[in-house]
Amino acid sequence: MLALVVEFRIHAAHIEAFDAAIRANARASLDTEPGCRQFDVCRDPDDASLFFLYELYDDEAAIQAHLRSPHFLRMNAQTEAWVAHKAVRWLQRVHP
Repeated sequence: MLALVVEFRIHAAHIEAFDAAIRANARASLDTEPGCRQFDVCRDPDDASLFFLYELYDDEAAIQAHLRSPHFLRMNAQTEAWVAHKAVRWLQRVHP
């Protein structure tokens, strides 16, 4: 299993809109992508502009399917200008 860990810093004017968009993307990923096993959206309680995603996928093919999905492509295009910083890490899940 592979984990995607994504950190976003969002421009202040777009924080609430980004929150809604990323939550909708997470729901659609879990509902429509068989290889998506978990999609957590987290926010820093002390910094509203900082978002953290933790996503679990069966394998690289499942991640590629996610990155090509209509809901991801739509959300990514919609929010691109709202993002001040984005960092993505791919990790191998080793436990449990």
